Amino acid sequence: MVDKSKAFAVRIIRLYQYLASVKKEYVLSKQLLRSGTSIGANVKEAIL
Repeated sequence: MVDKSKAFAVRIIRLYQYLASVKKEYVLSKQLLRSGTSIGANVKEAIL
């Protein structure tokens, strides 16, 4: 489960970079980044 959430977070980060640099979308991409990467923290906390 940790590997899947890490892979998902990496994809979210790449999508954020694309949206911010190419599409110039900052507000929505920042929220996507925060919510997409918080999954890994929640998984890690659930395991501990």
